[in-house]
Amino acid sequence: MTVLGALSPSRAGDFMTCPLLYRFRTIDKLPEPFSPDAVRGTVVHQVLEDLFDLPAAERTPETAGDMLVPTWHRLLDESPALAEMFGTGEDGSGPEVAGWLVSCRTVLDRYFTLEDPTRLEPAERELYVETLLDSKLLLRGFVDRIDVAPSGAIRVVDYKTGRSPGPLFEGKALFQMKFYALVLWRLRGVLPAMLQLVYLGNGELLRYVPDEDDLLATERKVEAIWRAIRLAEETGDWRPNPGRLCDWCAHQALCPAWGGTPPPLPERVASTPDPDA
Repeated sequence: MTVLGALSPSRAGDFMTCPLLYRFRTIDKLPEPFSPDAVRGTVVHQVLEDLFDLPAAERTPETAGDMLVPTWHRLLDESPALAEMFGTGEDGSGPEVAGWLVSCRTVLDRYFTLEDPTRLEPAERELYVETLLDSKLLLRGFVDRIDVAPSGAIRVVDYKTGRSPGPLFEGKALFQMKFYALVLWRLRGVLPAMLQLVYLGNGELLRYVPDEDDLLATERKVEAIWRAIRLAEETGDWRPNPGRLCDWCAHQALCPAWGGTPPPLPERVASTPDPDA
C-alpha cells in the first residue's frame, strides 16, 4: 500500500487553527504540560468506555462514580508524571486532586441526564479506523463510540467534556465528526445516519445528519489541508495565526506573534502524525 501521508482530525484541526501549532506538535514534537481539563477528559472517557463492559442494569451514576478513583489511579500507574499536574506526590492525592475528582464526578453525572446507558449496546468503542483516499492520503483516528440500529443505520458518537460551542463554531466542532463519517463511509461503504456530539460540560447534544455531498466536501477539504501542509513543509513557512486560543497555547513563548523564536526546523521528513481523537 503506497501512502503519501497520514492525517488525523486532531492534527488537521491543529493546522486549521494555527499552522505553527501543527509544526510544534507534529514536526518538532514539543512536549506540553498536562492539563487538568484534558486529563479530566481522558479519565471520563475511560470510565464511559469501561461502563459498557458491565451488564446493562449496572450502568448507573453510582457505579460510574465508584469507577472514577480507580480509573484515575490506573492512569497514574501508567503515567506517574500526571501527579505533577497538581504538584502532589506520586500517589496523586491532596486537596487539589480531591476537588478535581469532584469536577470529574460532576461531568460523569451529567452524562446520565443525556443518555440512558442501560438501553444502549454500542457496536464499537474506542475504535481505530483508517482509510486510504485515491490521492494516497491516509485518514485515521479513534472513534469514541459507534451504535448500529437493527436496520443497520450507524450513529457515530463522540464525548466532549467541555461546553458546547456557539452557533458560529458548530462547523468547526462537526469537522471532526464528518472526518470520522468520511472514513467509515470509505471503509464500510455505508453512509452514517447520524453524528452525535455529547457535551458533558453543559449537558447538551449536538446532532447532525450527513449526506454524500457533505462527506465529499469534507474529503476535498481534508485533501486541501494536506496540500497546504505539504506546501508549508516545502517552504518552511509555518506562520502563526494569533487569536483567542493563544491564551491556552503551551508554546506561546516560542511564537513570533508573541515575541518568541521557534526552534530550528528538524531535518525534513514526511509528515505522518500519530492517530488521535
